[in-house]
Amino acid sequence: METISKARAHGGTQGVYKHDAQTTGCPMTFAVFVPPQAEAGKVPVLWYLSGLTCTHANVMDKGEYRKAAAEHGVIIVAPDTSPRGPGIPDEEGNWQFGSGAGFYLDATQAPYAANYRMWSYVTEELPALVAKEFPADMTRQGIFGHSMGGHGALTIALTYPERFKSCSAFAPIAQPSTAGWSKPAFEKYLGPDAAAWRAHDATALIADGKRFSEFLVDQGTADSFLDDGLRPWLLEEACKAAGIPLTLNMREGYDHSYYFISTFMADHIAWAAARLK
Repeated sequence: METISKARAHGGTQGVYKHDAQTTGCPMTFAVFVPPQAEAGKVPVLWYLSGLTCTHANVMDKGEYRKAAAEHGVIIVAPDTSPRGPGIPDEEGNWQFGSGAGFYLDATQAPYAANYRMWSYVTEELPALVAKEFPADMTRQGIFGHSMGGHGALTIALTYPERFKSCSAFAPIAQPSTAGWSKPAFEKYLGPDAAAWRAHDATALIADGKRFSEFLVDQGTADSFLDDGLRPWLLEEACKAAGIPLTLNMREGYDHSYYFISTFMADHIAWAAARLK
């Protein structure tokens, strides 16, 4: 693991790191904030999954999470959103597919299957590295994310409910198998059989019997992607039918940006920290 940068913040340390990832077949960069409480021993870890077009840097620069993370004593890990670099298949000009748009799944279709394995990266390889290199208590993990990353957080928590003690999301893609900005990517990554997509659709996972203790979702009412891409009411319907507690906050006037995310970031960290204790 290579250290790209380190900076002191709120008594803790914000770092950026790079390593050669086996799952994606390329170097991967990620950010980790370690709170001051880690000087006395291992602390809980909260995974943040970013949205389309983002890298690790968007939430690190705009998310305003460090003060709350330091107050509650939690590590924040922010992975990249896709493999990148020479030789990685991509569609230039298509911000909804390829670079910056890995959708937190393992592609099965050529030529993407060799590198686009973000599910395995964020659920297996990167957690093993974090457990080895940082003072992270891996028995106390939570996960949250934004948009595409909210989709990833929901599906990962539903698949590994024994691993995560909290899951929340900002403006998640509630049903990516039918949403206009994710269905084409699913077809290219996973093939034309929609049955193969269900493992990466929160509403389908719930319908198929997967459960999680509870969810917190914040969604802006002025989000331009609300009606076509996000549709939180579909998650609300799925959770109600399955008896999964869901707190859905419709935030009046807020959009899809990090102005929205940063406004409610401290709420999500406090909510997660209460469950990680």
